[in-house]
Amino acid sequence: MKTTANKLIFLNIGESFFTAWAFMKAGRMEPGNILVGVIFLLAFFLYRNISIRLSVKHFAYEKKVRRAAAVLAVLFTLFYMLVDYPHYIETLTNRLFQAIVLTAVFIGFCVCFYKLLLFLFSYSGDKEVLRSLLYQKEEKPKIKRLSLYCFLGCVLCWLPYFLYQYPGIMTPDSIHQFEQVLGMIGYSNHHPFVHTMIFSLFYHIGYAITTDMVAAVSCYTFFQMCFLAFSVSYLIKTMELFHIRQEIQMITAIFYALIPYHAIFSVTIWKDVPFAALVLLFSCTLLRMSRGIRRRELAMFFFAGSMICLMRSNGWYGFLFCVPFLILCYRKQAKVMMPVIGATLLVAVIIKYPIMGTLHVTPPDFVESLSIPTQQIAAVLCNDRELTEEQTALIQQVIDTTYIKELYNPTFADNMKELVRAGNPSYLEEHKWEYLKLWASIGCAYPPDYLQAYIDQTYGYWYPDSFYPVAEGEGISATELGVSHTPLIGGPVVIKIKEISLKLGSMLPVYGLLWSMGFAFYVLLFCIGNAFARDEKGKLPYYLPSFAIYLTVMIATPVATDFRYVYFMVFAMPFYLITAMIEPENTEQL
Repeated sequence: MKTTANKLIFLNIGESFFTAWAFMKAGRMEPGNILVGVIFLLAFFLYRNISIRLSVKHFAYEKKVRRAAAVLAVLFTLFYMLVDYPHYIETLTNRLFQAIVLTAVFIGFCVCFYKLLLFLFSYSGDKEVLRSLLYQKEEKPKIKRLSLYCFLGCVLCWLPYFLYQYPGIMTPDSIHQFEQVLGMIGYSNHHPFVHTMIFSLFYHIGYAITTDMVAAVSCYTFFQMCFLAFSVSYLIKTMELFHIRQEIQMITAIFYALIPYHAIFSVTIWKDVPFAALVLLFSCTLLRMSRGIRRRELAMFFFAGSMICLMRSNGWYGFLFCVPFLILCYRKQAKVMMPVIGATLLVAVIIKYPIMGTLHVTPPDFVESLSIPTQQIAAVLCNDRELTEEQTALIQQVIDTTYIKELYNPTFADNMKELVRAGNPSYLEEHKWEYLKLWASIGCAYPPDYLQAYIDQTYGYWYPDSFYPVAEGEGISATELGVSHTPLIGGPVVIKIKEISLKLGSMLPVYGLLWSMGFAFYVLLFCIGNAFARDEKGKLPYYLPSFAIYLTVMIATPVATDFRYVYFMVFAMPFYLITAMIEPENTEQL
């Protein structure tokens, strides 16, 4: 027994050594920095205490738990090191020394994540403790209509931003949609046609009542704010149905009401905002259906599902990705669910094709979906790699490569897309298979260039230590359409409070995690891994909508670090965590 304890101590010392090495490199510290010693000691005592806890929690020794922790630890380490690793070896020229350092750092991070994940799983698997922490005690008095109060609380907390940004924040994308609303240009589905029509509906209602363009725009903004707050209240009501403690419900509502970017986005006229609300509504509905498939859940499934398909192009592809898994998940309730899934797809198809075709809605051009491939081929060209005459001729058939090095931005694909549009995009559309083969052949010849281009184009969505501005939209972009920023409250105090509230996310530790897209992705992965660890694979469909849409972002994102593209994932974070901890219900379904 004593020998085993001694071996465990020596194992913890080794684990702490590699962890200290990893944090030393990640923190850009020298080996003699006293903080490296502090990290070593903290890691040692942490690992010792984790080992002690795990020794009395048999759940943590089950194969499925350790497998889930190991897989997640490797993924978390890879996602972190893929961006950060060049800093670890920047002073080394010897390949052997580089390999040793990278291996040591990889081991250190893997050990750290693995131990912490086992530690977290030991709590998530302790269902008796979770019951006492999560669930409402029967004898404790309840606040009636808490979901309604949360709706009103969100609206009231966001109201100062609405009054300051009145009639709403409008970027060039918003202005483009507004031109369609006013009939100045033809309809386009580049920004979702359905979203433009909803904007148009509330604008024209507001204009009919007020005959004022600014007030009319504010009608849509206020509707959007209320819709976002409604999705929060729907989540709170879902938590209530699962008997989650009201203290946790209120903490969840505070996350939405007081984190500034929710308020800023609630008054920003973007498709991404109602889309985030729809993803949360759809996910909550899937969770509610575990208690029984009732008419109101079917109605919300149909509404949220069809709107997800229509409110963003990648929402359509994300939903299609989900369909086979939904069919598999609800195969026992096929008579009820298959007609609803079919109706959801049918409505989306009818609106996207016959209706939009009849109304002459211009679809997004083919180039818009080629952000990643164009960036990868551009990276190869900028690195002066050797291509065959046939490959060069195909590229030059579409674009002029003269100024490609000056135009190429590794994190922003629009320059390359505009270069294609200025060239011969019709030829590209007519010869799609030839260019698919071209992209594949160049990738096979220069895979490191492709990999680096992909990392540069997507890292903001999975690397948890990248900086990017969040919710810094202000007023209305320059336009002569007759609307302008007309704040109803203002002054230096209001402006300073707004500035400070937005800067705190980049200043305060821990709190700043809530502003990180990479952290939100880690949370989603943790919850998926937790479903495997707890042998609750029936929970996987609840994460499926967010994960599927996230994959579409990773396939076609035009910008490496744009918070709004994955706002749906950040917005649903409390849902992921609550769902991961609750016990599934299996009541009789209608």
